[in-house]
Amino acid sequence: MPDWKQALSGWGLSWNGWFDNRRGEWWLVAQLVLISAHLIPAWPKPASVGIDWPHTAQITGLIILAIGLGQAAQGLIALGPSLSPLPEPKPGASLVTTGVYGHCRHPLYRAVLMCSLGVVLALGSLLHLLLLLALAIVLTGKARREERALLQLLPSYADYMRTTAAIVAHCPGLDWRRPEAS
Repeated sequence: MPDWKQALSGWGLSWNGWFDNRRGEWWLVAQLVLISAHLIPAWPKPASVGIDWPHTAQITGLIILAIGLGQAAQGLIALGPSLSPLPEPKPGASLVTTGVYGHCRHPLYRAVLMCSLGVVLALGSLLHLLLLLALAIVLTGKARREERALLQLLPSYADYMRTTAAIVAHCPGLDWRRPEAS
């Protein structure tokens, strides 16, 4: 059985951090609130505004949700001991660039967005669409803070940024690659 206390203490969570955001705790709080809000029922329900939400959209949404959960599991496993819920990397973290990290720099954030998109399609909910957009904004901000810290900790991260998509390849706002130095 894993030593959960030791694993959690390695993340650098502290009471002071929750108050002063020293390791990006507020990004984590915003992310968790938005993810939890996906448990709220659809609003408005498509039927309440005269829309017969297609079963194919619902099934497609469930499939996308399942794929997102699978990608999240792959990302968690690939990071191993470098995993942290905070945007500040764990001390001694190593750069992972293989597996799902070979396709994008933040596959866990992509997985969260995929799961959110799946919920949007499954429910046909305007509220959940707004949650998806808010999650995209929060995860982009969190990723950018994380990358500033990774650039300081791991100089090889700059090369990885040039060649690998950020969250979703070729999607404006979700893919910022560092240009080649002149």
